[in-house]
Amino acid sequence: MNNTRAYWIATMDRIASPVLTALADRKLRATMPVERKRDEQIAYSHLEAFARTLVGIAPWLESSPSDPEEVRLHKHYGELVRAAMDAATDPDSPDYLNFTTGFQPIVDTAFLAHAILRAPQALWHSLEPRVQANVVHALKATRSRKPGFNNWLLFSAMIETALFTMGEEWDRMRVDYALRQHEQWYLGDGMYSDGPHYHADYYNSFVIQPMMVDIIERVGGEADEWAQMAAPILARAQRYAAVLERSISPEGTFPVTGRSIAYRFGAFQLLAQYALRGELPTAVLPAQVRGALSAVIHRLIEAPGTFDEAGWLQIGLCGHQPELGEPYISTGSLYLCSSVFLPLGLPAEDAFWSSPDAPWTSLKAWSGQYVDIDKAL
Repeated sequence: MNNTRAYWIATMDRIASPVLTALADRKLRATMPVERKRDEQIAYSHLEAFARTLVGIAPWLESSPSDPEEVRLHKHYGELVRAAMDAATDPDSPDYLNFTTGFQPIVDTAFLAHAILRAPQALWHSLEPRVQANVVHALKATRSRKPGFNNWLLFSAMIETALFTMGEEWDRMRVDYALRQHEQWYLGDGMYSDGPHYHADYYNSFVIQPMMVDIIERVGGEADEWAQMAAPILARAQRYAAVLERSISPEGTFPVTGRSIAYRFGAFQLLAQYALRGELPTAVLPAQVRGALSAVIHRLIEAPGTFDEAGWLQIGLCGHQPELGEPYISTGSLYLCSSVFLPLGLPAEDAFWSSPDAPWTSLKAWSGQYVDIDKAL
């Protein structure tokens, strides 16, 4: 394992281990602190932590590493996630998570569904039939929740897409509505509005485009209208990945813009996803994305106050900055940062990990090197 991959693995483990270990032991509710501004978030925070952790590490769970130490950790995590999935969906478990009360469960059940799409063997086929039945029941239970008229439409669509891939009865209308409505919300140059109005934030990467890409690839063949949407959706996502790469400064920082900035480097989920897919924009080398994302990870994860004394994430961007948490943010919400780790699903021999270091766009630009002109889609 090269040093960079080893650092990513260690950082992933540092973030994910407290959540998955506690849940596998059925002690998540008993041990996870819930930093928040509103007490009602306590009802949602544990499912947030579990689902958001899985959505980022799923491709690694699905991979077949070769390094002996990584193999050992990979096996350990396989055991953890199976036990955790059981604990989370077993109605008799003290850690049975909230899939039905309030509106928030539709959000994080969708992240759980997205994780299953990204790791079907590790997070679905390897489960006992009893646990599979509980997972299906949990996903279907969210149908009583009404999604907001914004990116939340994709949460409903993602849950139904997962049910489709499981061979379960699924609701095409929820998928169709989300896809058609987001087509109406497309603004141009790789960007969608979040609902009827544009928001200058990272929700195109937190939710919208990663989910649209994986939904259309799983169900696109089920309707001619959806099949026709696929190419534009993928092209727009690739363009937005280019915008994200260019937003990372030479120092590993990025604009502190919009809501949910406490998701930290979860802002780069789409860029990480396109690195995983091997479909980075033209002239963007895998090594420069590796370097850019590594700089961001290091800059944020090493900031004092990122973790509490027990190893749980604390609200903030660069350290502990509770003022950066919106009322819907709690400890569990923060674990969407794990989505930056998607490229760990690539083998160590892949160019993303093995090719020589290369400067990312802003590093080249601000050091006077040759830089390609940026072009709108």
